[in-house]
Amino acid sequence: MSKQAAEPAPRIVNFPRGTAETLGEPVENLVRIGVVGCGYWGPKLVRNFSKASGAEVAAVADLNPLQLQRISQDYPSLAVTTDYRTLIDDDRIEAIAIASPVATHFSLTRDVLRAGKHVLVEKPLATSVREAEELIELADRNNCLLMVDHTYLFTGAVEKMRELVANGELGNVLYFDSTRINLGLFQHDVNVVWDLAPHDLSILLYVLDKKPVAVSALAVAHAGTQMENLAYITLVFDDDTLAHFHVNWLAPRKIRQIIIGGERKMLVFDDMESNEKIKVYDKGISVEQGDRQAVYQSLVHYRVGDMWAPRLDPTEALLKECRHFTQCIRENKQPVSDGLLALEVVRLLEAASESIRRRGELIRVV
Repeated sequence: MSKQAAEPAPRIVNFPRGTAETLGEPVENLVRIGVVGCGYWGPKLVRNFSKASGAEVAAVADLNPLQLQRISQDYPSLAVTTDYRTLIDDDRIEAIAIASPVATHFSLTRDVLRAGKHVLVEKPLATSVREAEELIELADRNNCLLMVDHTYLFTGAVEKMRELVANGELGNVLYFDSTRINLGLFQHDVNVVWDLAPHDLSILLYVLDKKPVAVSALAVAHAGTQMENLAYITLVFDDDTLAHFHVNWLAPRKIRQIIIGGERKMLVFDDMESNEKIKVYDKGISVEQGDRQAVYQSLVHYRVGDMWAPRLDPTEALLKECRHFTQCIRENKQPVSDGLLALEVVRLLEAASESIRRRGELIRVV
């Protein structure tokens, strides 16, 4: 088959009015959205934006005609194109969601912002602090919304974690310990730190609502590749809080777990649990001081109380995120996962990469 026959010509057509109008949403209030990239994540964005009140999916772009064919099978009336610029040039499209490889995030987001359109882009925002800062400045200058797809921030579990920390249920946070490991998938454009760590770094920044001051990291590449597949990252704060992250593509089982230790209580978030994803333990210690000059005289008392699992919002996180993106556009609000939070994630990733190059040296980030 010739290349001309295999690749459909770029086209934009009116997409049928969706859920929003069915629920009584005035057509003129709909935010019309284009999606760039329809590999793994793009179809999920199409599905959730199609269900989100106030949004309408206008068109999808992807370089691969086979991907466009697959999305067209599920959404036969959806306009598709192999040229993302067709979406940018369409005045009917107000916002664009980008679901493309990490290396393309900066250039695609820059093109969209230059056209004066709002952007939801997959994590991480960019591959350097300099690029992330440029995108934030460009969004501000063009009065555009810049939101990054840190989906975990919209899960009921992470929302509950933030609430428990904020209301003092755990007491002062002593440590944040994260494990995100599985067998694969080996990426070709980024290492395991840039692939997996953004999830937990964004959770830490959102839940603890404070920034670390230094980063140390060690990593190694196996299987004859140049990309590190195993890494340990430590974040240092200006108080007694310590955070540690283990990310790994070469583990025998899949683990997605966060432990937050507080002075009063401790919390475990296990994303692999189907029901009780969060468990709060009334466990801790109290120290009875003897002679302050003799540390060995200090008596440590262990407290073991009840465990409880809080009720969580079961709504799909990506649907909540799509609704939030649409609402922020319509009401001119700052999104939860805005460019500034995404910039801090990139800053930590960049510092971790520098520490890896320096074999674990502590890198300041403030």
